[in-house]
Amino acid sequence: MRSRVLRDIKARQAVADNEVVRQAFKFITRNETLPARIRHQAQLQLNAMPKNTSPAYIHNRCVATGHGSGILREFKLCRYQFRVKALNGELPGVKKASW
Repeated sequence: MRSRVLRDIKARQAVADNEVVRQAFKFITRNETLPARIRHQAQLQLNAMPKNTSPAYIHNRCVATGHGSGILREFKLCRYQFRVKALNGELPGVKKASW
């Protein structure tokens, strides 16, 4: 399971490193005031970028276990790990609800 967490970290780093370049190419391709040739070249360069630099390929995973479903975005933990850490008092500001 640790390898999934490492792969997730690597994918998020790749997206962060290429975010500015990717946004620049997207801006150029959508700018209709520029000549069509320049827009086409920007689109080709955008398509030539590695697919792991696209934010669409990011999948939320639990940072503790690598579990891929039931993730709470704010804490980056799966449901079970969130519950365990909350009951142990490891998450600040989270307490068990009782009524």
